[in-house]
Amino acid sequence: MVKIIALSLMLAGCTAAGGPYCAVEHPIRPTKAEVATLSDASVAAILAHNEKGQTICGWRP
Repeated sequence: MVKIIALSLMLAGCTAAGGPYCAVEHPIRPTKAEVATLSDASVAAILAHNEKGQTICGWRP
């Protein structure tokens, strides 16, 4: 019974809004100089990261 309660509490912690992701991640905001040197793949990765944070953590542009 104790194992079931412990498992339930652990799973409930995973569904909290934002969870630990929002505690450790931050928006990526490159400078103008950095933007000029980024590859298309880097731009796509930064955009995906920031969109995830916007959805999960409520980051604003």
